[in-house]
Parts: sequence; structure tokens; C-alpha cells
Amino acid sequence: MDIQHLDALVIGAGIGGATAAAHLAPTRRTALLEAEESAGYHTTGRSAAIWILNYGTPDAQVLTAASGGFFRDPPPGFADAPLMAPRPVVHLAPPGQVPALEALMARGEGVEPITPEAVRAMAPALRPGYAVAAAIERNAFDMDVAALHQGFLRALRARGGVLALRQRAGRIWRENGLWHAETSDGAVFAAPVLVNAAGAWGDEVARLAGVAPLGLQPKRRTALVVDPAPHDVSGWPLLGDVAHSWYARPEARTKLMVSPADETDSDPCDAQPDELDVAIAADRFQQALDIPVRRVEHRWAGLRTFTPDRGLAIGPSETSGFFWNCGQGGYGIQTAPAAGRLLAALINDEDPEGLRDIVPLVDPRRFARAFA
Repeated sequence: MDIQHLDALVIGAGIGGATAAAHLAPTRRTALLEAEESAGYHTTGRSAAIWILNYGTPDAQVLTAASGGFFRDPPPGFADAPLMAPRPVVHLAPPGQVPALEALMARGEGVEPITPEAVRAMAPALRPGYAVAAAIERNAFDMDVAALHQGFLRALRARGGVLALRQRAGRIWRENGLWHAETSDGAVFAAPVLVNAAGAWGDEVARLAGVAPLGLQPKRRTALVVDPAPHDVSGWPLLGDVAHSWYARPEARTKLMVSPADETDSDPCDAQPDELDVAIAADRFQQALDIPVRRVEHRWAGLRTFTPDRGLAIGPSETSGFFWNCGQGGYGIQTAPAAGRLLAALINDEDPEGLRDIVPLVDPRRFARAFA
């Protein structure tokens, strides 16, 4: 058997895998194995991400804050264009959602009250009476997902790493202190460290390796693009209700991307939009904004994968040399730079500067201990 020996294997070339591989490559010869023909096909490539400091679980918020500097000032040569562009986020509170808005302002950093009238000055299509109160996060920004993802893949290759596309791991085993992954074309990669960054397929990869799964649950998220003409929406904030039942944000300057913020349980798959979810998104959007949806120009769906407690899983398993970088939920893009740095520090037994406090929160072994 022809075996390619390396220092680290990463399975899954979405944002989690690309970030992990790029951070490991400076000190370890690393191979990034991807089952599909392109990296990030299932989730990363379908993400329209925005950096929101107060979004997600406590661990996600720490990693989001720690990643902010990277987006604002990436390393020289990382990307050909800026990774971020300012985009405020407005939280709207219809009647019944005011207590949730007040709780968000009480616990959130930089969440300021704003009147519905002031929101209407920013987004004139907001229907009078839809919201009785609102808040704004001014420090949010759009993220260039493709530029971020490709930047990490370039960094991997520049440091001697290997990106192996169309290499689905069909068999994984540990022998003589090395993890082995045999791929769909018969190639075998071996290394003392294996990182499971397979997203919705994370538990599948663990089972192949004989490692206890985490109980990951993929959930479908739907999005559609509509034409808001005659409104010029290029400078609009992201708008959504506090209950997270819908949101809309500018897309390609002249369009709006709309989502019902759905989280429908799914098996790992090539997710497709459900017509009912598309209709729900259009209905909720039109209740808030006086923009008729006469035609949906584009629709798609992706999978966001959560752990049982919705926190991230970054770090070692209970099996030697097997590490997780899974369960990013809806926070994978905005946490990616810091998550990659944290994972590499844990693998290399280094100090995760500034992130020590969240190591127990993201430790994948917490799920094993919960059932011990």
C-alpha cells in the first residue's frame, strides 16, 4: 500500500477545515482532504455572512471578538481586497418582542436603542407600526466569505500543505500511532494527528474512525434574493426581528437577500430550499417591509450544524490524536480566524493566548462526560 506520510490530516475543506489546515501548516506538513470537487461546496460556499459581536453562544461571541482584528487588518497578501465592509444590524421589536429587545440591550455590547422612525430614515420601506421599538449594532460588518476561505487555502498551499479534492475518506483507522485515511481513489494518507472538520458529516467521520460521535445535528437554512426596486438598498442595514423569525440584507448592492431564519433538522445532504420556507420568508418580509415580492430571483439552502448544547466543538476527543473542529452552527465564518488559532494551539500544546477561558466551553469531551 502506497502511503503518503504527513504530520496532520484535516478532513473537510469548508471554512473550519481550511482555517485549521492553514494554522497547522507552519509547523506541520498538512493535507486537507475534501470529498467534493470544490472546497466549501455545502455550507461555506452558500454563506452570506455578517460579523455580529453579540450573535451566538458565549464561546462563539468570544471567538467572534477575537477574530474581529483579523477581518479588519488581515496579514499582508492574505486577500486582494478588504475582507469586511461596514453594515449595521437593526433589531426590530414588533408588539410582544419588546422584553426580548430589552434583554438584548442589557446583555449585549454596543447595542443601542433607536426609534422606528430613525430606522425608517435608513430603510424607508419599513412599514409604519410594524415595530414599536428597535436597537442597532453599529460595529457589525459584511464579511467576504469567498476571499476569507480562499485566503486560508492559499496560506495552506504556500506553507507546503496539500489540498486534495474529490478525496472522500472511505476508511479511517489508527495503526502504530498514526491515523490513516484511505480515500475514494485508493490513496492513503497517514499522520499522528487527524482533525475532523467535516461539518454536517462530522459524526459520520467519527464513526468511520471508531471515535464516539458528538450528536451533531445539521439544520437547513433557506435564503432567497428579491428585487427591491425602486428602493436603493445598497446602504441599508441588515434588518430583522428580535425573535429571529426573518431577516433581510443588501445583496450585490441592488438586491435584498431574505431568509426566514429557519432551522429545520436535516440529514447530511446537498440541501435544497423547500417551497414552503421560501413562501414563509416572503410573507414575513412583506409584513415588515412595503416591498412586494413579485418574483424570487434566486433561492438556495445550506446546512448549519450544531452540537447538542449549540456551542462549538474545538479540541481533542477521548481518542489519542483525533481532534474536532465542528458544530460551528451559524457562527463558523465570523469565528474562523480565532477558532483556527485555538485549535492549532491545542494540537501543538501551546498557550491559546487570550482564549484560555473558553477552552472548557468548546472542549468536545464535554459530551462524553455528560453521558458518563
